[in-house]
Amino acid sequence: MAERPPEDPRDRVGRLYDAHGASLFRYAVMLLADAAAAEDAVHQVFTALLRPSAPVQIDDATHYLRRAVRNECYSTLRRHKSRAECAERAGRDGSPPLLESIATDEGTGATPDERLALERALRSLPAEQREVVHLHMFEGLTFQEIATAANESINTIASRHRYALARLREVLGSRHG
Repeated sequence: MAERPPEDPRDRVGRLYDAHGASLFRYAVMLLADAAAAEDAVHQVFTALLRPSAPVQIDDATHYLRRAVRNECYSTLRRHKSRAECAERAGRDGSPPLLESIATDEGTGATPDERLALERALRSLPAEQREVVHLHMFEGLTFQEIATAANESINTIASRHRYALARLREVLGSRHG
């Protein structure tokens, strides 16, 4: 019997990208509030998997890749003078909306004005709060799963979620008041 040749790492990484790339990009966009920076972060993670110096045995690809993208995003944020500068720049450079790749206007029941208001409200949140909102509401993770992925306590994650929702209510409520 002939042995199978070893799998080409590019094929393995390509399959991982096909399976997880879109979700990781949405996650990075929500963290960075900048589509171009999000693309770069996801690209860096997948490129790192191809380096022969760092062969990675991945037991849970979803968890590993989300953690790697998270680390790359926070490194990007640290490279900016302030997190607010990153979000402000993203709003000026024509980046697509944070919500664009998550849901379309069809089927959401939201008007374009409501989506724009939510977009602005989300951009007003700190990255840590946007992260929790995204992972909980759009990816369906529990607070415990988010806490494990972020290496934070569940109380910290629950607080970030609570503060984010309060801020969103405040910003969106003032729009109607």
